[in-house]
Formats: sequence, structure tokens, C-alpha cells
Amino acid sequence: MLGAARRQLGSGPMLGQVLRRLRPAAVAEATRGYSAAAKEMTVRDALNSALDEEMSADPSVFLMGEEVGEYQGAYKISKGLLDKYGPDRVLDTPITEAGFTGIGVGAAYQGLRPIVEFMTFNFSMQAIDHIINSAAKSNYMSAGQISVPIVFRGPNGAAAGVGAQHSQCYAAWYAHVPGLKVLTPYSAEDARGLLKAAIRDPDPVIFLENELLYGESFPVSAEVLDSSFCLPIGKAKIEREGKDVTITAFSKMVGYALQAAEILSKEGISAEVINLRSIRPLDRAAINASVRKTNRLVTVEEGFPQHGVGAEICMSVVEESFEYLDAPVERIAGADVPMPYAANLERMAVPQVSSFSSILYFLLALAHIV
Repeated sequence: MLGAARRQLGSGPMLGQVLRRLRPAAVAEATRGYSAAAKEMTVRDALNSALDEEMSADPSVFLMGEEVGEYQGAYKISKGLLDKYGPDRVLDTPITEAGFTGIGVGAAYQGLRPIVEFMTFNFSMQAIDHIINSAAKSNYMSAGQISVPIVFRGPNGAAAGVGAQHSQCYAAWYAHVPGLKVLTPYSAEDARGLLKAAIRDPDPVIFLENELLYGESFPVSAEVLDSSFCLPIGKAKIEREGKDVTITAFSKMVGYALQAAEILSKEGISAEVINLRSIRPLDRAAINASVRKTNRLVTVEEGFPQHGVGAEICMSVVEESFEYLDAPVERIAGADVPMPYAANLERMAVPQVSSFSSILYFLLALAHIV
């Protein structure tokens, strides 16, 4: 990207002016637009409370996975649930993802509502046949006679220092499959409302959390804390309104996009940040409506660039809003390499706020906005 920008801008004063405008990555995150916020809640507590309330409301809901019971979850998401609901509804399993995922799918066939926890979604590769060939396809192959109300949830994407086999983002993988719904919460509001929606849904749902967000606190309103609260699947949220450029992001990258938007605002540039929330179904209407207003688009994701979520968003805009674009679509994604273990290389392999800012500045400079 820098090479392309240099070819467009040259090495003269314009490039220097753009580069000097960059701010350090360590900025306070932009104020989030949560109305009537009464208190703060961590993403961990939001997930825990959603599980608790749905298990209390529906006796057919149960949780299974490695260390979800006695250990109260590898990340303490299921804290207190074993004591409250007992071992028949909070099941510790052996380390055999293929085994317990198959049991979960079979239970869903029989009308129960399993929640299968993967200690990391990287381990879901052991169970992918059950997820795709059994859970995702059974409703279609049975002409609607078999419903599979099951949730597959757990941490997804890069954490820190866990190497290539434990750092992959599976959003694009599972979003490729008809029959699955793929949700990617960012905030406590997202986590609580989307998990409730996933558990109540009649179809299999992939629920991709982020380990590094579990301890993050977010404002939540009284509405969000109500036991009836639920977010619609397939609807994005505009986290920050703007008029100069649209930034789409999901999961942890939403926070980075908000930081980049705050940096741009100091220069009088107004960026609109869309929290996708749902990857499949994708809220194409919200994305295209924003692009038709801002006339520019930057997609952000943590995963690999090729065949990624950003590529699908770009194609949607080309198909529906091409004539509104004043500049080429830009894609920010992870490096197209297995995740390095070394900390310095790891930072280079995932998007950083500074890279967001530089690409946004280049895009706007080319469009003569800065």
C-alpha cells in the first residue's frame, strides 16, 4: 500500500504532509454511542449473563465443552452455571471436539438447544464435518423437516503469543457455508444481545468471540440488561456517524476502527464506522447506504485477505453502489502468512491503528479530501 501511495503521490511535500499527520496508535478509544448507559459490563459478564438467562428460560438449552463445568470455563464464561444447573446441563467433555460436537448436533436433531464451546475456534477444525455436513446442511437436505438449533461458540482470531495454529480468524471460513449464521460481537451489548439471539434461533449459529475482548468493559443501558433483550441477526450497527469515508469492521477491529476515526477527526475528517455484528447474513443494505453517503470505503478484518470478508463487502458495493464511489475501495487485513510466534513479527501480521490511519489518509489524499 505504501508503495502504491508513493507512486501516486511521489516523494515530494504531499506525501510528507500526509505522513506527518499520522498520530500514535496508543490513543484513547472514541466514545461509543450507547444511549442511556447506566453502568458498565465486561464482555465476559455479558456472555455469562446471556447464557444464564437463556438456560433459566428454556430447559432444553444446555452447555457442553472442555472445562466448561468444574473449571467454570477456560475463560470463565460459564462461571457459576454448573452450580446452578447441574452436570446434566453443564457438561464437561473429553478433549475430543469431533466427539462432543457430533453429540451436540444429534441432540439438536432431537429438539434440544445445545451450546457447544470450543476452547478456541482453531480446534473446531477437528469437528468441521459435523458443523458443515451435518448441522449446516440438514435442514435443506430434509426439505425443512429437520431443524438444527445449535450454537458453536468460543474465542476466534489472534490472541497473543500463541503461534500460527491458535491464531486464525474463521469468519470467512464459516461465512462461506449456506445454512450457517455467523455472528461476531464487539461490545458487551453485542455479546449479550447476539448470544441470546443465537440460542433462540432455529438454525446453527457460529458465534465468534475474541479472547482479548473478554475483559473489556463497555457501557450498557437498562434495556440491554433486561432479560428480554435480544439483537436482530443480520443487522449492522453504526458505531460512529461520518460523511467522508465508511469503515467496516467486526469483533476487535471495531475498536481499532473507532480509534482511527478519532485520529482522523482531529484533522477535520469525518469517518463513519460500521460494526458488522453479523457476517452471514451480511447487512448489505446498511453498508451500501453508508457508502452512498460517504463515497469511500475501507474494509477492516483481522483474517487473511484472500477470499475474506472485505472481498465480499467490496463486491457488494461494486454490484450495488459502484457509481457512488469517488475512490477505489481499500482493504485492511492480516498478513497473508501463518501467524508468527515472535512478538515483533506478530504485531506486523495483524492490522494496527497506525496502519488504519495511514491508509485512510492516503485514500483521502488521492481523492483530494486532505
